[in-house]
Amino acid sequence: MTALRITALTAAACATVLAVAVPSSAINSYNATPAPERTEVGALVATWDNDDDPSTPDRVDWVCSGTMVDADTFLTAAHCTTDWPDDVRFYVSLDQDVQSALDAAGKKYPGDPAAQARAVGVQGVAHTHPDYPGPSSDPHDIAVIQLPAAQVAARWSFTPATLPAAGRLDALGPQGLNSTDWSVAGYGTQEAVNGPGGQTHPGGGVRMKAPLSFDALNKSWVRLAMTAPQGNGGACYGDSGGPNFAVLDGKPVLAATTITGDGPCYATNVAYRLDAPGARAFLSPFVRLP
Repeated sequence: MTALRITALTAAACATVLAVAVPSSAINSYNATPAPERTEVGALVATWDNDDDPSTPDRVDWVCSGTMVDADTFLTAAHCTTDWPDDVRFYVSLDQDVQSALDAAGKKYPGDPAAQARAVGVQGVAHTHPDYPGPSSDPHDIAVIQLPAAQVAARWSFTPATLPAAGRLDALGPQGLNSTDWSVAGYGTQEAVNGPGGQTHPGGGVRMKAPLSFDALNKSWVRLAMTAPQGNGGACYGDSGGPNFAVLDGKPVLAATTITGDGPCYATNVAYRLDAPGARAFLSPFVRLP
């Protein structure tokens, strides 16, 4: 789910993982570290109208995570780019600490969300899978933001993520998947904290990473364990659309994108496979596939 929408969902609703896909969010606190070297991983920032005057935006915030897969294409989740007001505008930031950048922009440009968004990111055009939301077997929960490459290159230096070849995860088989090193990255919040008012998810807005371990694979999904006793970390609210890397042939490959998981963000990250036919068919007009 997007970072801004978590308060509307109960833990029970968040546990409904596939029948009604609940977006996931941030990197949790245990076994996680900052990821300044993952310069291809960015935050999706949105501006939109939230009052009775639609002529100008009055809200701005980071809402999801994602990854640059070439010089002008930012890969994220479809649930991050849908169900917004008509005047929504999307920006991409590759800053390590997007929340601090937004805070500084808010002080510099008070009352001007558009200027604040431009201060932290580059505006792009969203392309959402036309068949989203699909069935649980393949929800088509994938989207890209097309960006002006020159503007991105002028602000940040990065190497685009490597996408997997068709059927790469299937070819590994159970033994290969279990022995593969997995990690997740994103800007999301932390695991649930119990307080007087119920559960909250603190943090978010800083690019983090955490190790995962393989759990299960099916047609469109890879499930990855986030359990702390095994040395894992994991994803949470705001990490939706962000990368799940698998080390293949000694190199990190963007194997899947975070979509959903358990509500408290302690157990499982459910990620959309990028080596599957549906994801590859959507991506092929935007990026060269291996």
